[in-house]
Amino acid sequence: MKSAVETLNPTRVRLTVEVPFEELKASLDAAYKKINQQVTVKGFRQGKIPARVIDQRFGRGAVLEEAVNDALPKFYTEAVNEADLNPLGQPEVDITELKDGELLSFTAEVDIRPTLEIPDYSGIEVTVDAAEVSDEDIEKSLEQLRDRFATTSPVERAAAEGDIVTVDLEAKVDGEVLEDGVAKGIDYTIGSGQLLEGIDEAVTGLEAGATATFTSELKGGSAEGKEAEVKVDVTAVKARELPALDDEFAQLASEFDTLEELRADSAKRLARMKKYDQATQAQEKVLDELIKLVEVPMPEKLLEDEVNTRKHNLEHHQLGQMGLDLAKYLEIQGKSAEEFDAELKEQAEKGIKTQFILDEIVNKEKLSVGQEELTEHLMRRAQSSGMSPDQFAQAVVEGGQVPMLVGEVARGKALASVVEVAKVLDTNGEVVDLDDEDETAETVEAATEVVEAAEGTEDKTEA
Repeated sequence: MKSAVETLNPTRVRLTVEVPFEELKASLDAAYKKINQQVTVKGFRQGKIPARVIDQRFGRGAVLEEAVNDALPKFYTEAVNEADLNPLGQPEVDITELKDGELLSFTAEVDIRPTLEIPDYSGIEVTVDAAEVSDEDIEKSLEQLRDRFATTSPVERAAAEGDIVTVDLEAKVDGEVLEDGVAKGIDYTIGSGQLLEGIDEAVTGLEAGATATFTSELKGGSAEGKEAEVKVDVTAVKARELPALDDEFAQLASEFDTLEELRADSAKRLARMKKYDQATQAQEKVLDELIKLVEVPMPEKLLEDEVNTRKHNLEHHQLGQMGLDLAKYLEIQGKSAEEFDAELKEQAEKGIKTQFILDEIVNKEKLSVGQEELTEHLMRRAQSSGMSPDQFAQAVVEGGQVPMLVGEVARGKALASVVEVAKVLDTNGEVVDLDDEDETAETVEAATEVVEAAEGTEDKTEA
């Protein structure tokens, strides 16, 4: 076999391959054997039909076609390996010559991973939010905890914001009650904005047993998008009562004996969260700066496929689970189809560049992924997908996705290594020492999450 490579552009090549006919012998034998199992000829047992009879009855062309289809992947792979190429996606193959008994020639055009020049990135400098915990942050955290332990009790007074009302609803469109427009016994917190627009104003000031009507655009159901007249009957009004913020509450809501101990623990927990958020912000900003530094030729076919994949996952998985179609989603987002497509393309380009650049750094720095790192990553991915680690691991192995997970962790390590040499300042002008937060595993896993978000990897894997 002879092969030659022609570079069409920095991300696409054309392979020209010539195969002497004798190298097709194994594929020809396999073709005759396969046809033998599929056809019957009177006077011959199935599987024992001579080659000359198959040629006479079914044509030598059918045999050659079967043999070439069998042989092409092998010869294409040999040519790729010989040229030391890193192909992306499937090739476009064109058989240019097929002379029975003499020669098979074909060309294969395929996108390849571009060769990148990674410049010195130690001069990257980014600014992130200061990881400061204010008294207001602590009080807000305690209030949220109080809210979780709130109790409700019926009251005989007019409903006010923050109260929970139990309501029956009846929606009419054009004077007719909708089949799916009746609901009874719904608990609703006034002011939460989680039901129909206009209901807050309608029920505020009503006591149990009172009725009101209001108009609202329906957000779902058979008359979605239509204006409806909604009757609301208030059957009960309940007030929420928050527990007192004292030592007794600390004992109820935590393992601490005093409120001051609980307050101190909240401060420590918030500091850890802010430090983690600060590290994530640094990683995101450093990645953006790194992408600006590196010239990345973009394989157009790969980009097109990536855009289509992201759009498919959004339409058929994420939006489908929310009961929305793309048109409704765009309306909610206030975007035109053109703006959405441009945004999707920009995201896809960033994902491809992220992968190419970080893979190059992985190779350059000879970074490897240990079993413990892979297990940690697998467990986090299992948790985010709602599967047990064993189920997720089995699905990954059966789907042949282990190399993909290894690649995600390796790219996370690459990003962490870039952040390590970058200069990170907070908004107070102070140098941020990201090594303070338990280095290795947690930092790499956080960087891996940033990489996944940029690449859109998690969505595709779940889909």
